[in-house]
Amino acid sequence: MTPVFISAYAASPAHSRWDPVLEAELLPALCALPGVVGLEVPWLGALHPHDPEWFVRHVPPAARLAVTPLPWIMRRTARTPAYGIASEDAGGRAAAIDDLRRVRDDVRRLPGAVEFVALHTAPRGAADPAALAASLGELRSWDWGGARLVLEHCDAVRPGRPFEKGFLALADELAVLEGTDVGLWLNWGRSAIELRDADAVTAQIRDAAASGRLVGLTFSGAAAENGPYGTAWTDTHPPLLSTDPGSKSLLDDAHVAAAIAAAPGIPAWGVKVSRLPADRKAADVVATVARNLDVVRRLSR
Repeated sequence: MTPVFISAYAASPAHSRWDPVLEAELLPALCALPGVVGLEVPWLGALHPHDPEWFVRHVPPAARLAVTPLPWIMRRTARTPAYGIASEDAGGRAAAIDDLRRVRDDVRRLPGAVEFVALHTAPRGAADPAALAASLGELRSWDWGGARLVLEHCDAVRPGRPFEKGFLALADELAVLEGTDVGLWLNWGRSAIELRDADAVTAQIRDAAASGRLVGLTFSGAAAENGPYGTAWTDTHPPLLSTDPGSKSLLDDAHVAAAIAAAPGIPAWGVKVSRLPADRKAADVVATVARNLDVVRRLSR
């Protein structure tokens, strides 16, 4: 079966309200779910938003990690709109490169544990392919301790429509990736926010797979109307519709199956869902994630 990475920070209440006892129970329990090989973890100026040293000591044995600095990037772009590795502004691009140098140094603190490091084509609404190409040329020259760089596509700017991330269009990202060893990663929910059409997400996945660059696909929902996980068309990771009909998620079982069929043989999947509003204990969160994972596993057979 395709190996799965679970997004620990989307599900864990410990990332908003630090609870080391809960997280010490949650992380190994998520890694013990069927088919799960590891965790997606955020970089927010360090490997953990509350206690990096605690995290280094508590990485589950044999867990493979995917490190994403996207939450940090969104904070930086809110303060400095020109910030990003695809910025035409020299200062904004240099600041993003400097932060990724810190990410690299933290990744190398976990030798052999980090399999993927995600890159993102900020700045919001003003990304430039040539600037991205220049940044990738530098980033690829670094020693990432065995981790593979992947470009995670987020919603791109669409005329006449507000954006959530507003990064580069997929076609531009793929053009820059040509001839490099950097992979592409898609997130179903972020593609839905961009395209506003669940069937169009399937087509985007198919196109990305046909490029030969696609190395990962994350199953994460999106909603066209306000709901318990957030407002419409925001990146709040609502669960799959069949596991929580109240989520109003566009990611139903039919579109999970279509996504799987559109990317046969993909090297890795992700499952990135928020905990239910009533989830308080580690066992509650694990049960929520397990229900979503079970849908993906069942539909992949």
